Amino acid sequence: MSLAQPGILESVPAVARYVLFALNDQAGGVPAIREALCRLSPLANGSDVVVGLGPSLVAALGASVPGLHEFPALSGHGVKVPSTPGVLWCWVRGDDLGDLLHLTRKVQKALAPAFGVRHVVDAFRHALSDSGHGKDLTGYEDGTENPSGEAAEEAALAHGQGEGIDGSSYVAVQQWLHDLDAFDALASEDQDNHFGRRRSDNFELEDSPTSSHVKRTAQESFDPEAFLLRRSMPWMMSMQAGLMFVAFGKSFYAFEAQIKRMAGQEDGITDAMFAISKPVTGAYFWCPPMRDGKLDLRQIGV
Repeated sequence: MSLAQPGILESVPAVARYVLFALNDQAGGVPAIREALCRLSPLANGSDVVVGLGPSLVAALGASVPGLHEFPALSGHGVKVPSTPGVLWCWVRGDDLGDLLHLTRKVQKALAPAFGVRHVVDAFRHALSDSGHGKDLTGYEDGTENPSGEAAEEAALAHGQGEGIDGSSYVAVQQWLHDLDAFDALASEDQDNHFGRRRSDNFELEDSPTSSHVKRTAQESFDPEAFLLRRSMPWMMSMQAGLMFVAFGKSFYAFEAQIKRMAGQEDGITDAMFAISKPVTGAYFWCPPMRDGKLDLRQIGV
């Protein structure tokens, strides 16, 4: 039986909300934080609500989680990857946005007054393909290279570290804002070369440029290999839109290896994606394992 929060390994839902909470400094300190997390634990079943704890929250409780640290900002080579640390993150999942609103309110009430909602992004699955993967708003399939089955658990979940850690996951969360006008202005061949795949049939292009997204992030091309489990979803707000990039790993190694290469830190070549999209947020969280149908928070003393 897996100790992981189930939503990590399940396919992306029809709709979702990414809810970021901040600490209310005047709401009772550490005792209030512990009480709020205890109220959240049975509500966050790991399927309807996946929970991630930020480094600052773990530190506020006087605890530690191996390998947990803040998201690193990157700059240079004409691109910027911002760091926007978060305290507590909930991925609220389901089939109906109305139901998600009510579930978000339950989570909000469980966490009050120690925590307050800081930011919410509504997301959705777009153009589900025969492969079971959704598509980015550019029309390209997302998650093609995801591992599956035991390989997915190996990539996404901590193991061999003992109770309270095994079955947990380290998640990188970025909100990418697309410039769809810039993308639409590209010729069809150039669009395919940006991604390194043909949009029409998802075929990987062997002769795509070194800057293509597929070549920049080829998981087996790193040493050691950098496999992670993507669970990204498109988002939109008014006429702005993009991708909520979410990647789960047994550590942050795989994500950091990939984002550094994308940003040109490895060889000066930046990922073509930066020409049509940019990250506007970036945060790391630790997703505790489950025990008896509730979050297992023993690692942080709750």
